[in-house]
Amino acid sequence: MIIDAHQHFWELGRFDTAWLEEPQHKPICRNFLPPDLKQRIDRVGVDKTVFVQTQHNVEENRWVLEFTKEHPWIVGVVGWVDLASPQCEEQVLEFKEHPRFVGVRHITQGESDDNFIVSPDVLRGLHTLERHGVPFDLLFYVKHLHHASRLGNELPELKMVIDHLSKPEIKAGRLDNWETNFRAAAKYPNIFCKLSGMITEADWANWKPADLQPYIDVALEAFGPQRLMFGSDWPVCELAGTYDQVYETLQTCLGQLSESEREQIFSKTAIDFYGLKL
Repeated sequence: MIIDAHQHFWELGRFDTAWLEEPQHKPICRNFLPPDLKQRIDRVGVDKTVFVQTQHNVEENRWVLEFTKEHPWIVGVVGWVDLASPQCEEQVLEFKEHPRFVGVRHITQGESDDNFIVSPDVLRGLHTLERHGVPFDLLFYVKHLHHASRLGNELPELKMVIDHLSKPEIKAGRLDNWETNFRAAAKYPNIFCKLSGMITEADWANWKPADLQPYIDVALEAFGPQRLMFGSDWPVCELAGTYDQVYETLQTCLGQLSESEREQIFSKTAIDFYGLKL
């Protein structure tokens, strides 16, 4: 079994999709819905997927949870709750009742305050997730990555996963400003990482698998297959390549691994981390 642990849907006009109107996002400024993804996963042999939020709006949770009824291959929904709100626990309890609601994410990279994720109100919300056993996706830029270690220390029972390796500067070939904090985060056993979102941090028009390999190698050494999972970041990935290319590139870059290690990255880690019910 193969699980894509990071994909999105959107429908123009349904929620806030203004970011898609920026010139660089023109190729993905259209609707992307379950039938579009099903066509792609069937082509490469991916069996199940996990949706990850794009909105700071609980209505998106409800919208996608409805999809899971008609499309049982969507086995998890990582949604959103207002971590800084007094209503956080109430929202967590509401969505936790749904068997396909498996985690929470906040688009931390979009916050003007670089310390947003460690602000007192947000930390209180993260403690609520920890108390209720709800995993959390960390969407960071490199400049936020040092916060991961603090979170790992303060929230030892909260399972967290770093999305997109924290977006290292692959196009520039930089590891120096990323690797130390990335390895530091990996020392916390409750922190995991998604091998996702890499081609859009590379040169969109000219990237090649070798550009990604140094970052994947660090991730393998730091986290090991037991705490790594595959994610396509579809349809954002289509800015730089096809779904097929994302999947095949990761398979190529993991070519040195054993069959059991690949099985871990391509399914077991996601199942264990999110508690997926297949």
